[in-house]
Amino acid sequence: MTLDFSEEECMVRDVVQRIVETHIRPRAVELDEEESFPWPQIKVLADNGLMGILVPQKYGGQQGSHLLYAMVVEEIARACAATALVYFTNTHGQLPILLAGTDTQKVHYLPPMANGEWLGALAVTEPQNGSDAAHMQCRATRVSDGYVLNGEKIFITNGDKADVMVVFARTGEPGARGISAFIVERKNGVVTSRVERKMGVRGSSTAALRFEDVFVPTVQRLGEEHQGFSTLMRTFDTTRLSTAAQAVGIAQGAYDIALEYTLVRQQFGRRIFDFQGMQFRLSEMLADITAGRALLYQTARLVDTGKPFTMEAAMAKLWCSEMAGRVTNQAVQALGGYGYMREFGVERMMRDAKITQIYDGTSDIQKLVIARRVLDVVQGRRGAQ
Repeated sequence: MTLDFSEEECMVRDVVQRIVETHIRPRAVELDEEESFPWPQIKVLADNGLMGILVPQKYGGQQGSHLLYAMVVEEIARACAATALVYFTNTHGQLPILLAGTDTQKVHYLPPMANGEWLGALAVTEPQNGSDAAHMQCRATRVSDGYVLNGEKIFITNGDKADVMVVFARTGEPGARGISAFIVERKNGVVTSRVERKMGVRGSSTAALRFEDVFVPTVQRLGEEHQGFSTLMRTFDTTRLSTAAQAVGIAQGAYDIALEYTLVRQQFGRRIFDFQGMQFRLSEMLADITAGRALLYQTARLVDTGKPFTMEAAMAKLWCSEMAGRVTNQAVQALGGYGYMREFGVERMMRDAKITQIYDGTSDIQKLVIARRVLDVVQGRRGAQ
């Protein structure tokens, strides 16, 4: 697809593509099979100024557009979804600070997160509360000069690696109005209770965290007390762009492999690409990817121009994640028996694609978000009549 990218955006994309081909793609299989964390790849991304794209320059970032950010995530995920996940989870840790932090908090936390000195994370999910985040149970009890956190978080990406994380915990009444957000440093006493073994994105780390009388100073609370849920929902609007971009990248990577394979694989005396059925399959894959990318980029443009984008972000996340599942499945099918083997990589991409339908809000949650926004629009029109 053709969009009017700025000269800077094109330059950054070229840099990222070179990094991917030199440092990320060659180690993608190794990361998956050994379940090893991509520290060297993250360092390269940091050394090239890519860990703080959405962070303003005065806080040590690049002050780039959300479109640029989406392109970077997509390019990384095209080769290694796990590295992309580690990369954008650092951004997810930055987002609540950007949205609700004081200038002092931004000055202290954003520069090391933007230059790669610190790795960030976002801690929301709990054993009994996944999609129903409004009823989280991890509690922050007020004391004279801060808060004491007690509870457990699970499925936290970068959880055992992060130097700093934004933790959402209950400070008041049940429901959304009793939640606050806190910047928590690992040195505050966060305990990793378990590291998960996963179906896909195995080069990333997913951990359960335990908070036992973890003291957090008042100056590390983000925003006003009991206002954390609003910050969380605004954060989720942007994290959905990350997952959508990751899904587009995974799908494009799988399509690239399938196309190349069908152009060289011979059966019945000719390339399998020359069979009409295979052409139909590849055409549908490409159309799916292009539609997803268009929705993703259009949503990013909405963010960059200051327009509402909650519904569009949910649609992008829903479409792109489901699309990645379809495309990677078709890529495996295009390669036949070879697609099922680890050698060609599409089976890894198929495993990686599944998680995009689950984290940052399941596909069903995205449908609920979309439906509620549609209802708001309909009721608004009726009220104006």
